Amino acid sequence: MIKKKVSIVIPVYFNQDSLDYLFERLISLEKNLKIKNYLMELIFVDDGSEDNSLMKILNFKAQRENTKIIKLTRNFGANFAVKEGLKHITGNCFTTLAADLQDPPENILRMIEKWENGSKFVVCVRNFREDDFLKILFSRLLYFLIRRFIMRSYPKYGYDMALLDSSLLKHIVNSSKSMFYSVHLFWLGFKPDIIFYKRQKRLSGKSRWTAYKNINSSLDILLGFSPRLTQTLTLFGIIISAISFTFGITVIVNALRGNIPVPGYASTIVMISFFFGMVIFYLSIVQEFLWRIYSELNKRSEVIIEEIYD
Repeated sequence: MIKKKVSIVIPVYFNQDSLDYLFERLISLEKNLKIKNYLMELIFVDDGSEDNSLMKILNFKAQRENTKIIKLTRNFGANFAVKEGLKHITGNCFTTLAADLQDPPENILRMIEKWENGSKFVVCVRNFREDDFLKILFSRLLYFLIRRFIMRSYPKYGYDMALLDSSLLKHIVNSSKSMFYSVHLFWLGFKPDIIFYKRQKRLSGKSRWTAYKNINSSLDILLGFSPRLTQTLTLFGIIISAISFTFGITVIVNALRGNIPVPGYASTIVMISFFFGMVIFYLSIVQEFLWRIYSELNKRSEVIIEEIYD
């Protein structure tokens, strides 16, 4: 019987404290996959870690020779690290896995069962997550905006784990630089099979997703997948312009009739501040688009590989 292969891409960034637990779970997963007559391809992408993460992965490779490690020169971001790892896979199906173990590796077995039944796109959706309140609040807001402006089918509480058929790989590795992995998979349009699970609390360490990274990723998503958000802002701008035009006409008519009272300082300042604020806000949106257009058109590499341990 010909064995099938599942490829697992694991981005690593300051995960030295959780890697030993991850290795244990992966070895256990591989044993269960062998029972199902599957091979497991592991690809670690070190995204510029400055702790002992790379050394631990190299030690793991010494024990499990059939492990590939891609070391990037610096931190390029999880999305770019995942995308680079996917360029090296050879499996019949593939998935990604967070190195912090908040998403159980055992979910891969459940996803494979769905794939074996003919599903090309299997998603593990969180129905509960053990995270900080502010992080949950920010995520809920982002997912609401995604469902409102981009795609209504996106999971209400988000997801990180998904398994895809290898035939879909080309749509991901050839995507734009601003591609956000989890949203892009839904954007492809394939109806997913869904598995619900509880997302675990981090075993150790802290998340490296800073406020800046969260905001930048959110902008990539909201500006990169649908024109609905900008169309809504345009409509809002038209409404404000209409109100301003009507107010201007009213002022002119009252001036001609001699009914203009002495203008108040407060109302003048409020009007000026409001409309200048609107102008600056819209210019900032334009600037975000211009940067993404420039980033897409220039020839700069998405990542720089320092070394591959094959």
